[in-house]
Amino acid sequence: MMITVSAFKWVPDFAQGLVRDLRVRWALEEAGWPYEVLLIESADQGTDSYRALQPFGQVPAYRENGFVMFESAAIVLHIAERSDALMPGDAAAQALTKTWLFAAINTMEPAFDGLADLDLFHAGEDWVAQRRPAAEAHVKTRLAELAAVLAGKDYLVGGRFTAADLLMATVLRNLRHTTLVADEPVLDAYLKRCQARPAFRKALADQLATFEQNAPAA
Repeated sequence: MMITVSAFKWVPDFAQGLVRDLRVRWALEEAGWPYEVLLIESADQGTDSYRALQPFGQVPAYRENGFVMFESAAIVLHIAERSDALMPGDAAAQALTKTWLFAAINTMEPAFDGLADLDLFHAGEDWVAQRRPAAEAHVKTRLAELAAVLAGKDYLVGGRFTAADLLMATVLRNLRHTTLVADEPVLDAYLKRCQARPAFRKALADQLATFEQNAPAA
């Protein structure tokens, strides 16, 4: 099985460790599947050859034995459906894993990305001062709801790590520029538990090593 995952050659510091090829790398490390990385630069994103892999010019694109996928959550689900390391064996637990996988992407991530967009891309603009309190309140509501689900539990489904936790952890990491996750002790412990996994540490180290190797000259 030959797998290739596209990733950026370099990104600014604030994005390092958050680029979404990390999700796919982590899933592949959990599954124990070897893969290669196709490094791209901004100039490659609009080329016909790359758009054939990823029609929006983003990362990651995923190639496996002649077929192509994009969208990080879809790729993680594809891997999980063939890996006991990421998906429980019984049908009910599988359904719940998929439910939480989509909750991470559809319910949690839009709120978190909205706040991060204000803080990282529009900081200091006059209109942000009016918009940010409501955005932060929305994030806090979602975090409190998730903390209530995880109270007394190590993971989201059946007491074991699944693809749902992988995606939820990467979504929570989008708030690392704030203290909002740390302010919820249940979520702080949950995220640290997920990030302590050897597969995550390997995937993150590999992504960061590429950025370090290709950093622009000072």
